[in-house]
Amino acid sequence: MTTEHDAGFRRMAAAGALSAAAAVALGAFGAHGLRGSLAPDMLEVYETAARYQMYHALGLVAAAVAGLGHRADPRRAWWACLGFVTGTLLFSGSLYALALTGMRALGAVTPAGGLAFIAAWLFFAASFHGTARG
Repeated sequence: MTTEHDAGFRRMAAAGALSAAAAVALGAFGAHGLRGSLAPDMLEVYETAARYQMYHALGLVAAAVAGLGHRADPRRAWWACLGFVTGTLLFSGSLYALALTGMRALGAVTPAGGLAFIAAWLFFAASFHGTARG
């Protein structure tokens, strides 16, 4: 593994940690700042966005650390990282936007983010297949 690859995985781990911090901040904003100003169904949509952002921020950190630590196939771990980032932007991003704007058409993007999340978890699982690095 090259230093360039290590730097990429370090950036992904940092992005995951920042995404987790943002999920906490956005979740708190939703719970305290938006309660009463959003309809209950839209507040639930917003909370789903924050919850899934946190889950996948942790997944991003885990995939990056696995790739960085050379415990997983680096190409598959990298694809997992990209899937977690893409899924967060599409899934959580579209739900935040839907909740805040009420534009229901934004919900059409959400399933693409869900597919990116599923692909990321599958790449992450595959990254450990056949790795006998000790």
